[in-house]
Amino acid sequence: MMLTNTARKRTHLSDTQEMTRDAGRLMSRIIWLPRILYVALPYFYIAAGIGALLATLYISNWFWILPHYLLFAAACLHMGVLVYRKRHKR
Repeated sequence: MMLTNTARKRTHLSDTQEMTRDAGRLMSRIIWLPRILYVALPYFYIAAGIGALLATLYISNWFWILPHYLLFAAACLHMGVLVYRKRHKR
């Protein structure tokens, strides 16, 4: 016998709470990639990181964008090495 009826009541969430709940579900979903994309992913990350580093050489007047390129390059290189090492554990 239930002492309360709280389990039967449907809670009404605000728009922000619903969006947060839906984003959490999206982030925890399993995404299936074709095998060729799955194999190429660490190399793509590394290539994007090197490309962003090389792009910083050509930035002359837009100094405000330089940290963004460097942060993107560091993140891509880090993710590429992380994924590669995780797949090639000994």
